[in-house]
Amino acid sequence: MDKKAKKILMNTFWSSSGWKDRPNAFAGEDFDYAKSQGLMFDPITITHDQLVERLHELHQTVTKEQVAAAFLHSLSTKKVYLRSALSSWALTSRLPLHTYGQRSVVRPNYSSCGDCNFHGLMSDRDYVNEDLNVLNFERVKWGGVRLNYLLYCWLDLELFSKEEEFEVTGEDVGMLNQMTAAIQDCTEHESARQLEKRWKDAFPSSKQERDVTMEIWGYAGLLVERDTPRKLRGGSHDFNSVAGWQGSDGYSREALEFYFSAFL
Repeated sequence: MDKKAKKILMNTFWSSSGWKDRPNAFAGEDFDYAKSQGLMFDPITITHDQLVERLHELHQTVTKEQVAAAFLHSLSTKKVYLRSALSSWALTSRLPLHTYGQRSVVRPNYSSCGDCNFHGLMSDRDYVNEDLNVLNFERVKWGGVRLNYLLYCWLDLELFSKEEEFEVTGEDVGMLNQMTAAIQDCTEHESARQLEKRWKDAFPSSKQERDVTMEIWGYAGLLVERDTPRKLRGGSHDFNSVAGWQGSDGYSREALEFYFSAFL
């Protein structure tokens, strides 16, 4: 990733005091440079149906082995922008080619599109002059925020498809093992917030990066609620995919094998 372009992207949205006011328009020499490096973009107008078609095409080339390797590679290198390809791939890998509203929805928890709603994806019929830059900023700074947005999943996998192959080291695998060991150490009533704290020693990261990593694991099916009595009341408002997770749920060994068997 080009360091100058990354700095431009970061400085557009973030300062030492936090979020900046978002620009009304993107223009100028710096923006043109960051755009030439593939880190910033002009506003996009696109339909739900076009996004679904593009995602279907991406899944012809982007494999689970690639997103798994990228996730592991990101642990020791702190290249957090490589992590959410795992959840973007998982959320859209079984998404059928469909048009918006083709499948009816009884209870639209995520979208009025039945197929997207069934797969936990937030989607709209049309996207007009959407800002991809803020989505990529969140991806580069923390590993993503709006992980289950159809537009984000497409952008994430689109950018990921341009990356080269990644080397997975013994250090990366060791960190994965520390992550799963920390999950097993959780008592049955511990929440995702307690797991986040346990992960502090598993891989180099900030609190925000660990929060996102847990969400990625939730969307990828690695951290899921099991059919066991809930020890927690109300879940955690800090999270989405792992809001109701508790220590007794552990992690899915089937999902771990599915993604990471080549490295275990």
